[in-house]
Amino acid sequence: MPRASPTPSARHWTFAPRTLEIVQNALAAPVDEALDLLAGRPLVALTGAGLSTDSGIPDYRGPGSPLRRPMTYGEFVSGPAAQRRYWARSHVGWARMRRAVPNPGHLALADLERRGVLQGLITQNVDGLHGEAGNRALIDLHGRIADVVCLSCGEISSRAVLQERFEQANPGFADSVGPEIETAPDGDVLLERTEGFRLVGCATCGGALKPDVVFFGENVPKERVARAYAMVDALRPAGGALLVAGSSLTVMSGLRFVRHAAKHDVPVVIVNRGETRGDPLAALHVDAGCSEVLSALAGACGGSRVDGLDTPIPEWRDLAP
Repeated sequence: MPRASPTPSARHWTFAPRTLEIVQNALAAPVDEALDLLAGRPLVALTGAGLSTDSGIPDYRGPGSPLRRPMTYGEFVSGPAAQRRYWARSHVGWARMRRAVPNPGHLALADLERRGVLQGLITQNVDGLHGEAGNRALIDLHGRIADVVCLSCGEISSRAVLQERFEQANPGFADSVGPEIETAPDGDVLLERTEGFRLVGCATCGGALKPDVVFFGENVPKERVARAYAMVDALRPAGGALLVAGSSLTVMSGLRFVRHAAKHDVPVVIVNRGETRGDPLAALHVDAGCSEVLSALAGACGGSRVDGLDTPIPEWRDLAP
């Protein structure tokens, strides 16, 4: 099978959002070029916040996004004042975020997995929408906002249950916040007055609770990173490709997998509005919305599968240390 090597600078294509039918026609040239790179190959996808914007969840660095300063891990563990500020905002934001549903981009990736084209998915998102859409070969690189961890005993519990406990301890608090308060990407809101909010502790030991997600300044668990690398490595003997969707690749958390793929001559295709830090390593950058492009790609793939390749892709779970 011919292999496409990464070019020094990815080509860019820019299109305004329109209906899917019109977008499919307008994107014909770049999508055809992407299909030339991806056709017949097993794929691994790396997704970021730009994939979930069509589900009503804002991103961090997309075009027009305001400057955001999320709480760091050091701030959160500094004591009850910071934790009160975080959980008060999250209590309001969770009520909104839990209503988000998978958009056409999520559904397209799940469809590609069901057909055997998409062999695995690494997501930087914490919203859980890939799992809800149906993806199973999934690594939640930064965790899931639906889970909570105790900083004392390590027990994992449900965010939905914690929401009920917060409602009992702070009756009417969420309703008192007006709808004009902006929702942030990680499920909280930009709320200033939080000093009256009452914290609740771990139901088992009373310890401080933290969302089971990777904060800025906190390391992704090594085992999770190793599994993600193994997922990318599994593409190499089968002539696979890495598909990046909705990530600016600004932070090393995601960029390292693009660098790893390019280093080993695995073609990289990026779908993202605006430039990304991985563009110099990509064979192609389609500068457009994830929902439109991924839906068009899934539609163009039709009923194609990759399980007839001469060199089948290894099981990535078996490759992880």
